[in-house]
Amino acid sequence: MPKPRTLARCRECAHSEPRWVGRCPQCEAWGSMVVEAVAASGHARADGAIAPPARPARPITAVAVDTNARAATGVAELDRVLGGGLVPGSVTLVGGEPGAGKSTLLLQAAAALARSGRSVLYVSAEESPGQVRLRAERLGALSDRLLLAGETEVPAVLGLVAAHAPDVLVVDSIQTVRDPEVPGTAGGVSQVRECAAAIVRVAKERDMATLLVGHVTKDGQLAGPRVLEHLVDAVLEVEGDRHHALRLVRAVKNRFGAVGEVGCFEMTGTGLVPIDDAGRLFVGEAPAGTSGVAVTLALEGRRPLACEVQALVSATALANPRRVASGLDAQRLAVLVAVLERRAALALGSCDVFASSVGGVRLAEPAVDLALCLAIASSRRDAAVPRTLVVLGEVGLAGELRLVAQTERRLAEAARLGFGGALLPAAYDGPAHGLRLQRARDLSAALEAGLRN
Repeated sequence: MPKPRTLARCRECAHSEPRWVGRCPQCEAWGSMVVEAVAASGHARADGAIAPPARPARPITAVAVDTNARAATGVAELDRVLGGGLVPGSVTLVGGEPGAGKSTLLLQAAAALARSGRSVLYVSAEESPGQVRLRAERLGALSDRLLLAGETEVPAVLGLVAAHAPDVLVVDSIQTVRDPEVPGTAGGVSQVRECAAAIVRVAKERDMATLLVGHVTKDGQLAGPRVLEHLVDAVLEVEGDRHHALRLVRAVKNRFGAVGEVGCFEMTGTGLVPIDDAGRLFVGEAPAGTSGVAVTLALEGRRPLACEVQALVSATALANPRRVASGLDAQRLAVLVAVLERRAALALGSCDVFASSVGGVRLAEPAVDLALCLAIASSRRDAAVPRTLVVLGEVGLAGELRLVAQTERRLAEAARLGFGGALLPAAYDGPAHGLRLQRARDLSAALEAGLRN
């Protein structure tokens, strides 16, 4: 038997080389080339014949608008991220770290869809049907219209689709199914690409909403070729620290809704529970008068979330004081410490600075800058920030304060949550929404206003 031909293909841009190289010549990504076997190609047409089109082209004004209604999944926060529910014929890829709750979320959604009268086919390529049944019992996700199968080959999956004609298909996961006609093992670049393409094609032909579970690499990127993300209509990421109950479902790509929209869940013994008011998870219960604590409003998608930032400043005998961040950008923390020393005359050169967010939420946007600076100054001076005050603003290297995106929406949310005042840059001239606004032009003025007793 002749040895199959191999190629090295880039996971990022799909460029191929006859042998493995460390850096892709096309996109210049390091370590992205993967060796894969290539099936023997068929005979090329030498006559140059052109196949007739399946359908003639029409003016765009003559194309009927797709008025198919979305199918609500029955999980409110998931519907928020999807833009209102599943669109018939759409393919959604759900990725995340192991244990984040991908399978749990999709099993809950599949059961809710089945109870609403839609037929759902759940194909498990990782676990046996018995294992999935045990999880479904624990989650209360049992329904006669939820069909369960354990298959690892794409032709068998497509046979099940042809036999049962489901309204919704769930495949867990795309990296564990394979096509026997494609060289390579399951999870390889060729296998993932061809299996996903076959499922997407059938989903479009049948107007069947499809959900695919995707693995991630150690860097947090979706495993497999980058073309996988281009094939699907929506890409959702399930985020969350396994040591915290919080889980965030974020839309990275969505052809039918807003990108960046976030759904909040709490992991419990009975599955993922949607959270309408997620701020309660991100604001701690430190007693009034505690120093080193400030509250801000971070924007996750279109939703402002009240988040608490904590800081601890302590003297150190080390030659290089430590700057440690948890849930915050460590490099940004070091920059803000330098700005506090240089622009606000806050002595931190002989102190360790520890900063963290509450509840396991990751805060990376510039709107957190002023709250973090205020928490550090509060801990250093042992002066508490009022618990009824929210702090918003980006801090520049010159110590100036800048407005952040959608300040008005954040203030409206602060008023709804019962806060009494807000500290923000002087450039804001919008409505106060019933809050007592304190404006500051630079960091020194903001520290004086926020730490005033």
